[in-house]
Amino acid sequence: MLQSDRDGVLLPSLALFGGQISVNLGAAIAKNLFPLIGVEGITAFRVGFSALLLLAIFRPWRSPITKRDAVNLLIYGTVLGMMNLLIYRAFDRIPIGIAVAIEVTGPLSVALLSSRRPRDFASCALAIFGLYLLLPFDGGPGQLDPAGIAYAFGAALCWALYIVFGKRASALRGGQGVAWGMLVASLFTVPLGIACSGAAMLAPAIVLTGIAIAVLSSAIPYTLEVIALRGLSQGLFGMLSSAAPAVSALAGFLILGEMLTASQWIAIACIVLASATSAWSARIRN
Repeated sequence: MLQSDRDGVLLPSLALFGGQISVNLGAAIAKNLFPLIGVEGITAFRVGFSALLLLAIFRPWRSPITKRDAVNLLIYGTVLGMMNLLIYRAFDRIPIGIAVAIEVTGPLSVALLSSRRPRDFASCALAIFGLYLLLPFDGGPGQLDPAGIAYAFGAALCWALYIVFGKRASALRGGQGVAWGMLVASLFTVPLGIACSGAAMLAPAIVLTGIAIAVLSSAIPYTLEVIALRGLSQGLFGMLSSAAPAVSALAGFLILGEMLTASQWIAIACIVLASATSAWSARIRN
């Protein structure tokens, strides 16, 4: 029974971390395209192509949905689209690792609100301390763009709502929830991207890169996250998601050459330790 319970937490956790690796690799690639077609154009590619891929794979129209499910999917898809747009706006103004560190306060808040054990609060405090080390509060030349910080916190709020409504959407059959959600997100992000970026989006190299970004940043991770949401509690999902800054910082280093300071490495270690502690706590509860 213990082995079965452990596997019940391990497999969804691996799915979540696999999604984080994929989404941050796609984000690092996307940042290189911001000067060419802008944030809105990249968001349109990411969400639009992801919607087409997920609809083709899961064909969600084959199973009916209730009116309540439709309302949840509408909110879920809207939050999904806004989260994509806001975090890309943050990436355009501040480093990826720091932007994701701010964004992760969303799932951390969900974890804190849903927790009842002192050990989970300690894990949350450790992750918050890591976030504190990541943020440059001392001003000077390295001071962050206030608008970039605001966009990142907006993405954090969307991420928190995504967990809540994504948990409900994950109850639908197969990938039906994520496919419908991505379609809803595309209904406003794609027209916005076309209006802002225009014909620049039609260059063949841009289109191919956009498809790759969509697969890495949305199609793969959101599908894996639905698997994770189905097997994990909201609190554990939020705590494990706090490792995202570590993955994004690594992607930024490998692809964009963003170097890490000693304090940032310490911060990453704190966040990873907090995630490991929360996973161990979940194993004990199960």
